[in-house]
Amino acid sequence: MAKYLVIVESPAKVKTIKKFLGTNYEVLASNGHVRDMPKSQLGFDAANNYEPKYITIRGKGDILAKLRKEVKKADKIYLATDPDREGEAISWHLYIALKLEDKKVYRITFNEITKNAVKESLKKPREIDMKLVDAQQARRMLDRMVGYRISPLLWAKIKRGLSAGRVQSVALRIICDREEEINAFIPEEYWTLDAVLNVKGEKKPLIAKYYGKGDKKTEITSNEEMNKILSELDQAAFEVTDIKKGERTKKAPLPFTTSTLQQEASKVLNFSTQKTMRIAQQLYEGVELKGQGTVGIITYLRTDSTRVSDEAVASSKDYISKNYGENYAAKVAKEKKSGQKIQDAHEAIRPTDIANTPAEIKESLSRDQFRLYQLIWKRFVASRMTNALYETTSVKIDANGHRFTVAASKLVFDGFMSVYKEEEEEKAEANTLVKEITKDTQLSLENLDPKQHFTQPPAHYTEASLVRALEELGIGRPSTYAPTITTIIARRYVIKEDKNLYVSELGEVVNSMMKDAFSSIVDVNFTANLEALLDKVEEGIIDWKTVVSNFYPDLEEAVLKAEKELEEVEISDEVSDELCEVCGRNMVIKYGPHGKFLACPGFPECRFTKPYFEKIGVKCPKCGKEVVIRKTKKGRKYYGCEAIPDCDFMVWQRPSTQKCERCGGIMLVKGNQLVCANEQCGFLKKAQNE
Repeated sequence: MAKYLVIVESPAKVKTIKKFLGTNYEVLASNGHVRDMPKSQLGFDAANNYEPKYITIRGKGDILAKLRKEVKKADKIYLATDPDREGEAISWHLYIALKLEDKKVYRITFNEITKNAVKESLKKPREIDMKLVDAQQARRMLDRMVGYRISPLLWAKIKRGLSAGRVQSVALRIICDREEEINAFIPEEYWTLDAVLNVKGEKKPLIAKYYGKGDKKTEITSNEEMNKILSELDQAAFEVTDIKKGERTKKAPLPFTTSTLQQEASKVLNFSTQKTMRIAQQLYEGVELKGQGTVGIITYLRTDSTRVSDEAVASSKDYISKNYGENYAAKVAKEKKSGQKIQDAHEAIRPTDIANTPAEIKESLSRDQFRLYQLIWKRFVASRMTNALYETTSVKIDANGHRFTVAASKLVFDGFMSVYKEEEEEKAEANTLVKEITKDTQLSLENLDPKQHFTQPPAHYTEASLVRALEELGIGRPSTYAPTITTIIARRYVIKEDKNLYVSELGEVVNSMMKDAFSSIVDVNFTANLEALLDKVEEGIIDWKTVVSNFYPDLEEAVLKAEKELEEVEISDEVSDELCEVCGRNMVIKYGPHGKFLACPGFPECRFTKPYFEKIGVKCPKCGKEVVIRKTKKGRKYYGCEAIPDCDFMVWQRPSTQKCERCGGIMLVKGNQLVCANEQCGFLKKAQNE
């Protein structure tokens, strides 16, 4: 009979851990949370010092019954849930639900599911850390307050099935703010000038970039300025006036945190944040390796620390010295320098055994598991290696008072780059000079290559760049990035197209209401400050109920005010001039999961519907029919001809009724400016209210 009971979160860990511990141990899973606040109510009593009400989650009765049965048999119970706030809270809920007050109960954590780590954790048991539990309780209640008090208002104002969230609403606002920046962006013209120079005795020409007049850097902003420079360079002699040599080091990267892993997996492997976390969970919980059995091959996947254990540092140093050479092994440990609070309970994400190289265990992994593991393995090995070293050469070339420059670099020691190159380095290999340049090198001009450019608007957020923004702003935590992004896409507030995230019409409406009625909830600084307060709860500096009791009254006041204002607004369907093709009544505009559509007001007797295309009062420049607001298959808004597909006119920005005064083309509304749709024309003017 088993003397000891170990309770973990995930069933996937049971087999692995049981194999490590032997017959004296029974290992069972709770399948995540076993208790939560009831779905049908707010779940706490504001009048009774915000005391939460917890009930058994539906469907967990059988699991708890099985656990209670095993608890009675066991001499000792080890709660081995995940090593973070949420894991600590699950252990506490198990302690209460299983009535373990009179039992010998120990909390154990391990950062990796390996034999050594699991056995070592049993030697260092502790009590449940109530500071971690309280921080998680506070987070859960804050999220519950926002979701349960604001979501019903979204149902009343817009449509049923929508939701608000403490982090998701801020993430939506960040995306909406970027969209407004892009729409208001006015391109500015600039020019670049390259001199293609022949070097005596060399077949390959030298490309020098225009710098300016003498030592003063000059920006070329028009064709007229460019023509003036070209005329001054006509027949000019090009001479080397200065050469500087130097060294540049490229630092080895830090090992992965949750955020940086999600970003890099998105860029390199084209994984969504959700997919990255799902596969990383599999690698953490354990895979069947030939000759080793089931073993966890990466450390815990939810972390914002770059710390690495002394044992991992030592084993990586031995591995690198043996396989690459001693001069490749880093001498000093690298850690992230940051002013922000780092949750340092566990390490960076790394392989549990550096000897499990991707090539050796490839056959034991699925394609996606292999690709993600290879990324983690290479990044960790690179983080323990020396910096790369470049030899740099900077050349100044003068011609009739104008200066051109050539910057070149040559890799002299690859260091960590022998294992790991980031995407940008793969695309841009170092520029090398054609030969050793001296002041006596004779140059002759082959040709001048002027190019016109226009400044580009800020890039749309991708999942990777949104995760980076949330982390930099201090919003959310490693465990919240993926579910936050998944939720705003699932709610159709945001559309994902070719990696980019675009705000849908529904997302714009929800964000607008949240900004109007709950400005503090969607305020970036306010949300970041709340995260800092939760960290102080974890440290034992602030009582968790203080955080909750300070937050709720202001929220409740804002909700009551919004409810009162909503009651004064009659939300009725807008009647269109389109007639129902079945019964002849004027159709009305309705909101659906994908935005607006036309429906017969005679529902349910008449169920006729059709797509709704809003006319904007502008004629199509190609065929003369109406331009309407349309959507892509994924829901991104654009402006196109009502005759599509017979006419192919479409633009992303709203067209104006005014024509371009320079070329007669269509003008687009960008903020308070009208800009010609033809970038080569570049005409713009201040917009009048249309």
